[in-house]
Amino acid sequence: MTKTSTATDALTPHLRDRMTIAVGGFGLSGIPTELIETVRDAGVRDLTIVSNNMGVDGLGLGLLLENQQVTKVISSYVGENKLFAQQYLDGTLEVEFNPQGTLAERMRAGGAGIPAFYTRTGVGTSVADGKPLAEFDGVTYVQERAIVADLSLVHAHTGDPYGNLRYRLAARNFNPAVATCGRVTVAEVEHLVDAVDPELVQTPGVYVTSVVHTVGRTKHIEKRTTRPPTEASA
Repeated sequence: MTKTSTATDALTPHLRDRMTIAVGGFGLSGIPTELIETVRDAGVRDLTIVSNNMGVDGLGLGLLLENQQVTKVISSYVGENKLFAQQYLDGTLEVEFNPQGTLAERMRAGGAGIPAFYTRTGVGTSVADGKPLAEFDGVTYVQERAIVADLSLVHAHTGDPYGNLRYRLAARNFNPAVATCGRVTVAEVEHLVDAVDPELVQTPGVYVTSVVHTVGRTKHIEKRTTRPPTEASA
C-alpha cells in the first residue's frame, strides 16, 4: 500500500483547533517547510507545538507564531525567533521549557509506548517543580512524562511510497523521534525513490501515515558562516 499524497490531502483530514503537533528540525535544518505552510494556510488555531525551537522570524514555525495560531510551545530554547521571545514575555504564549535531551527522550518514549521515565537532568532546579522524584542507587531522579502528539510533521532526505525514511547529516536531528511519537505522522521528502535500501532506513514506514514529495524548496540558513580566505586561496 503506497502512502504518497499532497501536503493538503495528507493534512486536511487531521487538522483541527487545539491539537498538539510535534515538528522535526533544529533551527531551520531539517524542518518540514511545506507541511508547516500547509498548517498555516489551514488556519487551525490554539495549537500546542512540540519542537526543539520555533524557527526564526518569518520562516519555519515562525510562520505559525506570526499568524497567531499557537498558544503553547514545548521546546528547549527560544533560539533566534524574536517574536517567540516577545510573545512569551508578553504572556500571550505559554512555554514549557525542557532540557534538550529530556525533550528528545520524551518524544522517543512516546513513540515506544513508555508513559514516563526518570532522569537526573533538572533535579534541584525549577525543571523538577511539581514532578515526582525517586531515588535509585542513592541518586535522586525526576520523573518526566512521555509526549504523544496528535500529529507529527517531519522532513527526510529520501523516502519511498511505503513511508520508509532516511535523513541526511544534521537534518536528521529531532526528526526520527518526532516521527515515532505522533498518532498520525506526515513526512515530506526531497527524493522519492521506489524503495529505500533496508540497510539505510532510519524511520520504518510503519510509523508514517503519508509521504509528500516536495521539490525545489529553498533551504534557508539561520546564520551563514564561511571560513575566512587564506593567503593561498586569495
